[in-house]
Amino acid sequence: MRLIPIALAVVLGLAACAPTPQTAPAAPGKVVPAYYEARTDSGPNGEPIQIAAVKTAYLNERTMRTNVPYNGPESAGTIVVDPFARVLYYVQPGGMAERYGVAVGAAGKNFAGNGTIARKAAWPSWTPTSNMVNSQPELYGPLKGGMAGGPDNPLGSRALYLYQGGRDTYYRIHGTLDPSSIGKATSAGCIRMFNQDIIDLFNRVPTGTTVHVRSQSESVSYEGPVRESPEGYAIPVNQMPAVTTTSAPAASPVESAVRG
Repeated sequence: MRLIPIALAVVLGLAACAPTPQTAPAAPGKVVPAYYEARTDSGPNGEPIQIAAVKTAYLNERTMRTNVPYNGPESAGTIVVDPFARVLYYVQPGGMAERYGVAVGAAGKNFAGNGTIARKAAWPSWTPTSNMVNSQPELYGPLKGGMAGGPDNPLGSRALYLYQGGRDTYYRIHGTLDPSSIGKATSAGCIRMFNQDIIDLFNRVPTGTTVHVRSQSESVSYEGPVRESPEGYAIPVNQMPAVTTTSAPAASPVESAVRG
């Protein structure tokens, strides 16, 4: 029976901000920072859950957590999501911000403006909507009662739930089953982060935190125009290399079908 939720978790990503698997070659000479190393976390029922280290192949200037100058108008303590540049800022005092790389699905671009983190969950559960169950009963029917949180759940290790006017926007910032997707666009979903990064953010932000999601015009104003590298990362035009020598390997037919 364990095979059923594992298989479903991949497909559920199309509706639940889940991953689009893809592999990348190893990057020689790079060292995984301590905060991206493997760790043991406590699961929903207190059971130990192993979180794998982030591979060096998935770490670059656009995906790694880093402290940077912040040029937006938001005050310290605000989370700013830029789904077009595929970064998330946690604004700090003194004109700085902690910047995280994120993966963005279609749902991640369907909301702009301000909201509030009204709920936080560790190893969150997920339940398909009635419409999803009715439209694809063979896929979602077995999970109509909900999918328990854990290492096979597409929401990953933590989730932050964005509300507006006291109502759930269904906009989520959460972990991932697929760290290779961070920094890239995906076929569906919200905003996902490396599990290590969402744990860091989860521990730092209280409920009631303001979240500002940028529109495309705001993104261009503050980040400048971006273009996709051959590997799928959103790179500011003024930082694009003249030649990119390495591209990600072609997806398998199964991966292509899931992403489609």
